[in-house]
This record gives sequence, C-alpha cells and structure tokens, in this order.
Amino acid sequence: MPSTIDILNFTQQWSVTLQKWHLEYFLIPTTLITLVTFLANLALLTCIFMSRALRQETRYLLLANTLTADVLFLILNLATVICNAVRTQMPWMLCQLVTAGTITAYCCAIITITLMVVDTYAAVRWPLWYHGILPHPRIHCILVGVWLLAAIYPFALMIKVEVKRENSHENIPVCLILISLGIIQAEKVVMGIHIYFFVAALICAVLILYCYIRLYMVTRTQGIWKNRFSRARVTMLAHGILLLLYFAPGFVFILELFLFQAEQDQDVRVWISTVNMCVFTLLPRAFAPFLYGLRYREISDTLMQLLQQHRSLRARP
Repeated sequence: MPSTIDILNFTQQWSVTLQKWHLEYFLIPTTLITLVTFLANLALLTCIFMSRALRQETRYLLLANTLTADVLFLILNLATVICNAVRTQMPWMLCQLVTAGTITAYCCAIITITLMVVDTYAAVRWPLWYHGILPHPRIHCILVGVWLLAAIYPFALMIKVEVKRENSHENIPVCLILISLGIIQAEKVVMGIHIYFFVAALICAVLILYCYIRLYMVTRTQGIWKNRFSRARVTMLAHGILLLLYFAPGFVFILELFLFQAEQDQDVRVWISTVNMCVFTLLPRAFAPFLYGLRYREISDTLMQLLQQHRSLRARP
C-alpha cells in the first residue's frame, strides 16, 4: 500500500500500466455514453424547470436533483478519464477537489433516489396528508440538506489529508478516487471510510426495501399486480434493476480498496478500477433519464411541446 511519500511513484506506475494495456481507449465509449446521457439529462432538466406545474411537484424536484447530481458526476468523471488517458499532469490539490466533488455527486444521487422511493410511498400511503407533510419550501430545504450531507464527509477527509500532507502542490500523472482514499488509508482512518459507506448504503437499502414492501402490501388488493406484465410489476422491476446499478459501483469500489490495501497485482487493480470508472458508474446514469424521466407522461408531453415550439420557430421566415 503506498504511503504519502511514494504516491508520485505509485501514480507513475499506474500510468505505465494504463499505457501497457492501452486502456486509454476506454475514453471512446466513456465519452459517447457521457455525451448522450448529458444531453438527455439537460433535456429533462429543461422540461422540469421551464414548466411551472412540474416545478411544483415533489417527485419532479427530486428527479431534477438526481439528474443534476448525475450531470456533475458525469462532468467530473469525464474530465478525470480524459486527463488520465492523455497523461496530463494534474495538481494534487485539484485532484483532491475533483475526488471530493465526484464522491459528493455520487452520494447525493443515491440519497435523492432513496428519497424518491420514500416520496412515492408517502404519496400512496397518506394521499390526503401528503401535500401537508411535504410542502414546496420544505422540499427545497431537504434538497439543500441532501447536498450538505453528501459533501460533509468527503470534503472533511480532503481537508484532513491536506493539513497533514507536506507537499500538496506536486503534480501527479493519474488522478483516481482510489488513490486519494488509499492515502487516507495510510493515515489510519480506513475503518471510518468503510463504516461511512457501509452505514450510508445500509440505511438507503433498508429504506428502499421497506417502502417497496409496504407499497406492495398496501396496493396488492387493488388488482394492479395480477397481470404478469402489469405496469406496476414492470415499474418495480425496472426501478430495482436501476437501483442495483447505482449501488453496484460502490461495491466494486470496496473491492478496489481491499485490493489496494492488500497490494494485489497491479494489472488487476488497474483493470478493475478502469472498468468501474468507465463502464459501471455510467450505466445507471445512462438508463436513469429514460426510466425516471421519459416514462413520466407529464415530462414526455412537455418535451414534445418544447420540440414543437422549437420547430415552429425555426420554420418561421
């Protein structure tokens, strides 16, 4: 496991391994998936913020927050992949900021998706009290709290490392979350990292499972589950798969930390980290706009109206 002293040598070896296996070509699918997802997210965000009716709905505000977190994650992730692929020397402080921002965006998306499930449960379980429980101003405060909750721990760790690190102005050839947290592991706080991610994932998973189970129990007598391909079954299956895709990169990252600490084969670590960064983390964000966005009739209708208005404006002489 690299220490704070030999981190420069470690990142140079990582860069050499990337070149040896030509893993910079992962930049091509990463860029394509990121651009398509980025445009889809921007289209949905435009629909939500330009429609007064959609802006008043709690579920659409939560969706907009998820898409915003995904957009920030996509930008930071693509910037990191590009810099690593072209072997750009990045200042260590900038790498730490990008790392903290990436973790914040990832955690914010997970927490907001959990709140979307809780919101759906509250709307079904207490339809008469729902709007009183979650008024519009309270949702804004909750979203601000979500961002603060997601940002506190990664930025606190970044500050802790920078305070103890002597040479924080050096440039490194590779910037990875794994390497940044690997240094923190050398600072003897690895247990705190694992506890933070484990407790956060456990709370989100328990809330999601509880809400889905209760939703099924409340609505099973309404006949919406009888058909094998009913909308309720398909929606729950699709949401379950998407949630699994959101959580999967976190579990792979835990494996990366374990291999990092155990000093396993360098090639294996580089391959797992590259595939996780360029593929696994992008899959849920590529599916989310189409599952959570276009499946809502209100959003799809608003999008069609905006496209028709755009076409009519272009058709005018």
